[in-house]
Amino acid sequence: MSVTEQQVKNALATLGLPGGGDLVSGDMIRALHIEGDKVRFVIEAPSPEIARRMEGLRQAAEQVVGQLAGVASVSAALTAHGPAEQKAPPSLKVGGHPKPQDGPMKIAGVKRIIAVGSGKGGVGKSTVSSNLAVALAKQGRKVGLLDADIYGPSQPRMMGIQKRPSSPDGKTIIPLQSHGVTLMSIGFMLDPDKAVVWRGPMLMGALQQMLGQVQWGELDVLIVDLPPGTGDVQLTLCQKTELSGAILVSTPQDVALIDARKAIDMFNSLKTPVLGMIENMSTHICSNCGHEEHIFGHGGVAAEAEKLGLPLLGTLPLDLDTRLAGDAGTPIAAGKGQMADAYARIAEGLIKGGIA
Repeated sequence: MSVTEQQVKNALATLGLPGGGDLVSGDMIRALHIEGDKVRFVIEAPSPEIARRMEGLRQAAEQVVGQLAGVASVSAALTAHGPAEQKAPPSLKVGGHPKPQDGPMKIAGVKRIIAVGSGKGGVGKSTVSSNLAVALAKQGRKVGLLDADIYGPSQPRMMGIQKRPSSPDGKTIIPLQSHGVTLMSIGFMLDPDKAVVWRGPMLMGALQQMLGQVQWGELDVLIVDLPPGTGDVQLTLCQKTELSGAILVSTPQDVALIDARKAIDMFNSLKTPVLGMIENMSTHICSNCGHEEHIFGHGGVAAEAEKLGLPLLGTLPLDLDTRLAGDAGTPIAAGKGQMADAYARIAEGLIKGGIA
């Protein structure tokens, strides 16, 4: 009488495994085949390394099955799961010529898009952007921050995060999270030590990608940190996106205000509402003696805002701790203190005014 498959399995179940269980309960028996008085099967180990240690168990399996009535010969082969096939992550190309649009882009799930701009570089626009985003998030808003300064992205450093966003299909971009803010920057996608040497179409294509291909999720407000000036990025954002408005950051000095007026004129020409102005580096208090001095002048932005009929959203001092916090990757608005309170007041004003 020929041996049955169940009899073979019952015999193999008597062989215990070092970690507990047996060959059958561990689901390690494969290709069990009975042909007359001949029995063949395969023992499949979890890994090649474990398989190399199982030769004794293989021999024992042949022996225990060979003792069954009706079995003349037994052949047991030993194999193992190979390593899982490693699929290369989808290739995500950044930049390139922009794709045609029927009209201004509305980002799914994003209620408002606010650009933070300045006519002049070095006025602290990126510092204000990151701290304002964190301050709004602390007050319960769902906030996104897009670093649109393609040539000089600084938000990865200021927000304390440096890794490449994932892309499940080579098209969709999953943004990063930092200090309660959903974050995207061209700085995540490129070597931080390499210069971005792109012409205008490449800039516009990259901005279009970061707006349209990033899965921003549900946001109350998306803050866009613009580069200084009145160039391609500003034009693309205003013309290709349903922008809620812009906030201008400037120091009180005349040179900065000259460029701020040009930025305001650009936004007006592009039919983008200017929501207000922020005076940065308004004053400086000496950390040693407490003396107050106006390094860049004082009140110039407030006077300009009044002249233009724009709200003055806040004034911020030139503060060493703010700079140190930004360099360390934790915006000062994330903590406590006078500067955190100053940003909290600006954020509260934006919320009460229906801006954010």
